[in-house]
Amino acid sequence: MSEPDLELRAVRGMGEIRPGDDLPALVADAIGPLEPRDGDIVVVTSKVVSKAEGRIRAAAERERAITEESVRLVASRAHPGGITRIVEHRSGLVLAAAGVDASNTDDGTILLLPEDSDASARAIAERLRSRFGAEVGVVVSDTLGRAWRVGQTDVAIGAAGIRVLEPLAGALDANGRPLTVTAPAIADEIAGAADLVAGKADRVPVVLVRGLGRHVTGLDEPGATRLVRREGDMFHLGADEAYRLGREAGRIDALAEAGAGHDG
Repeated sequence: MSEPDLELRAVRGMGEIRPGDDLPALVADAIGPLEPRDGDIVVVTSKVVSKAEGRIRAAAERERAITEESVRLVASRAHPGGITRIVEHRSGLVLAAAGVDASNTDDGTILLLPEDSDASARAIAERLRSRFGAEVGVVVSDTLGRAWRVGQTDVAIGAAGIRVLEPLAGALDANGRPLTVTAPAIADEIAGAADLVAGKADRVPVVLVRGLGRHVTGLDEPGATRLVRREGDMFHLGADEAYRLGREAGRIDALAEAGAGHDG
């Protein structure tokens, strides 16, 4: 039996999330009327995960928080409002301001990304599967910009119970030609689709996705950290790093040439 067409349902009525709230239970309560079934995927925005986990700081601590959440400065740019830093977050994500954000939070506060988004997704998935007796997948989403692209989109920063990547190498395309490197980032595509339903100002932190059951798996499947490129990244160095290393390499070459000339 073929799967139904893709269906996305905004889940309303969650209310404001506070530190210490049992988020898995609240998500389960909210999606209950939609009668979750095997193969459903629930997308939860990182904002509510961060709030429930108490990942909140005073807005005055923003720059310090960015530094503490970062492992590497990729690029920076000064502007009239201050300095924008593109950094590598300790989770491996490369994004502006280490994901530290002041939108959809109380005045005078900022939100940090969840401590471990895959673990957060797993906790929600475990609760949903236990409560509804259905094999449900979970994606934790956040909004990122992209290099060389204008605008932002939501991507998966956490996942549980779904196949986040679909390697198609070895399969054939519609014309019978072999695919060699094609691997759709399923979890990112789901997060982006869910954002079209949730919006940025409608206070809809949860979306139910139905029709992608072929990607739902056991909870032992690797999470969204699998989507972070760890090796073979041709663009790993940021602008600041490349400039600095280039200058250092130039100085070393100049010293080597000077030494060779002196010896001769």
